[in-house]
Amino acid sequence: MLDKSVAILAFLSGDGPASLSEVVEGTGLPRPTAHRLLSALETHHLVSRRDGRYVLGLRLLGWGNRAAGVGLVERARPVLEELRDESEESTQLYVREGEQRVCVAAVERVTGLRDTVPVGSIMPLSRGSAGKVLLAWALGGIDGRPDAAQLRGIRVRGWAESVAEREAGVASVSAPVFGEDGRLRAAVSVSGPISRLGESPGQRLSQLVVAAAREIERAAGS
Repeated sequence: MLDKSVAILAFLSGDGPASLSEVVEGTGLPRPTAHRLLSALETHHLVSRRDGRYVLGLRLLGWGNRAAGVGLVERARPVLEELRDESEESTQLYVREGEQRVCVAAVERVTGLRDTVPVGSIMPLSRGSAGKVLLAWALGGIDGRPDAAQLRGIRVRGWAESVAEREAGVASVSAPVFGEDGRLRAAVSVSGPISRLGESPGQRLSQLVVAAAREIERAAGS
């Protein structure tokens, strides 16, 4: 049952609010099983209902904040808001979890077309600028990887960019956030449509994103 519960949480993290029928279709679980597990997850505040649709519960957010590091998410949020205002694009904070990355904080662009990444979203490390950052400064090193040359370049430059890697039409720029011990803690990102960010988003946004990463470090006491 644990695997099935995780499948439901993963579906909600990627697709946002969903009806019971959509959960059944998205996970492939039998309707009675999905309903039973959703009820149990709701009892434990891992899932809640908003306007009759299921969403991730706030308890998950609290656990995610602690997993990311005590106070990191809370202290990063004002910086993400400032970065959003300066860049006029959506901003996010990601941490690594195994061979994936998880969005632990997000601030959306106020108006217009935006890149919406729900908190709790799980994405591969292999696509997107935040994934590249989390790989480039991995504890295990990058030697032997097929993309080692690219990751070394990111380490030298101090930031990464991506265009239409994670999602068609979306570009992003990310920078590493380090802890007091010098180890990577997270990746801070700006993302938006290619129509605004262009094919080389780092040219316009890299300085803002790197500055935000250093500000998060200072706020977190690094």
